[in-house]
Amino acid sequence: MKVALFVTCLVDVFQPSVGRATVELLERLGCEVEFPASQVCCGQPAFNSGYVSEAKEAAKQMIRAFAGYEFVVTPSGSCCTMFKEYPHLFAGDEEWERAAQELAAHTYELTQFIVEQLGITDVQATLPGTATYHTSCHMMRLLGVREAPFQLLSNVRGLNVIPLPHAENCCGFGGTFAVKMARISEQMVDEKVDAVVQTGSDYLIGGDCGCLMNIRGRMERLGHQVKVLHIAEVLNSK
Repeated sequence: MKVALFVTCLVDVFQPSVGRATVELLERLGCEVEFPASQVCCGQPAFNSGYVSEAKEAAKQMIRAFAGYEFVVTPSGSCCTMFKEYPHLFAGDEEWERAAQELAAHTYELTQFIVEQLGITDVQATLPGTATYHTSCHMMRLLGVREAPFQLLSNVRGLNVIPLPHAENCCGFGGTFAVKMARISEQMVDEKVDAVVQTGSDYLIGGDCGCLMNIRGRMERLGHQVKVLHIAEVLNSK
């Protein structure tokens, strides 16, 4: 099965290890992974800040970059959700709306793809210890991916996943929200950090690098020793 990797800006710039883990995992599961070099930002920061015309230009480039692929896979529920927004972004523009619908229909968040398209719930991963999982807002609420991460984590050898108190609460990142509303964001991430520490877990796992970057940064500033991992890194562990 051939898939195109939509790597995302945060993975490319801040966490290339997540991109590497994603490729290695998909290849181990029998996929041929291609990386369209012309991909750029999905346009979500501009779109969320009200710069719709700029977001459309980014979206057009992404539609061109991934045209013709049957499967587009990304290690980000948030950025995957932005692809799903493209048909609304181009509503009324017959040419681009049709292309946007096709891309949206073929784009999957990583765990969603593994469980729903590959039909796999056990990737033969091993990670001893205890962990808790942060359900990011876009991935859970907008994309609707709720069970796939837990199905995959439940089969990781040696890993005991502990429920995260108030798991549905936002971590306070929200892209540009963390910049525009820094004090509120700080209070929100403090609540999230307290919940993580309360579990006594060795690891915090999540599916969106923005959330994980936000939570990791706050935990490090507060001196907590919980290791933060993207779920791709966990599923690729042996």
